[in-house]
Amino acid sequence: MDHLDSLRVFIAVADTGGFAKAARRQGLSAPAVTRAIGALEQRLSAQLLLRSTRSLRLSEAGERFLDDCRRIVAELEEAEAAAGGVHAQPRGALAITAPSMFGRLHVAPLVLDFLERHPQVSARTLFVDRLVHLLEEGIDVALRIARLPDSGLSAVPVGAMRVVTAATPAYLAQHGTPQQPAELLQHQGIGFAQDGAQRAPWSFYPPGRKTPAARELVTPPMQLVANTSEVSIAAALRGQGFVRALAYQLAEPLQAGALRAVLTGWEPAPVPVHLVTLAGRHGPAKQRAFVDFAVERLRAMPVLAGAAFLA
Repeated sequence: MDHLDSLRVFIAVADTGGFAKAARRQGLSAPAVTRAIGALEQRLSAQLLLRSTRSLRLSEAGERFLDDCRRIVAELEEAEAAAGGVHAQPRGALAITAPSMFGRLHVAPLVLDFLERHPQVSARTLFVDRLVHLLEEGIDVALRIARLPDSGLSAVPVGAMRVVTAATPAYLAQHGTPQQPAELLQHQGIGFAQDGAQRAPWSFYPPGRKTPAARELVTPPMQLVANTSEVSIAAALRGQGFVRALAYQLAEPLQAGALRAVLTGWEPAPVPVHLVTLAGRHGPAKQRAFVDFAVERLRAMPVLAGAAFLA
């Protein structure tokens, strides 16, 4: 087996999580796959896979090497296609993740439109409210609503998301509209935490001062702390107090007048939104085509216009 084929075998083992599955995918015998991985590790003088009787996972060196393998194989395949006069067309399986509610509302329609344009591409979506590890979970593209830490991932900015505090007009008429964050201590808040337990304080910044030193933390009384934003919003719509959420989560009730935003001048800086991939512009044609398509569509969405949205 030549060196390039051994790289393809290694990618298959990483993708499928097993030697036997990789062998079936590559049309090889399991012993041939085992020998290919052994020869690759010997050539590199590094252990790429951590094996036990029950599991198989990438070592730290294996994770780094896998990124390079994907890039090398993808570039070679496209070079071969170009040399043969064939433009590389998007094809194959594409895995996409996004936060649950944003995924359902905004990413799912985008994915369906992309698949209509590219019938040779299939897609798997993972819409969950947790940090998804792209390599471990076989994800090609992730939409992240967060300030990203430094990493080896490639990120394309697509917009920003406001953090909005809101209550029903009826609640405000009965209890008053706060003009300063500290006034929320006299009101009922509705909390959100993924574990349903922690009552994180709400951050506010004086108008025109978005520096850490100017931040004000307020934790209003909370009768309810929910682990899904939908529950928190439903409670607010019943007039049970103030809810705090990302703008896209509150867009419909705010635009309908069912909720009213307060303390808008005190909001934190909008949260950046990115499309994140492992390989960036060196990824396969299916990934690059989806990112290009998604970036154009996402940047046109009012909900990602940051401070301009719901102004």
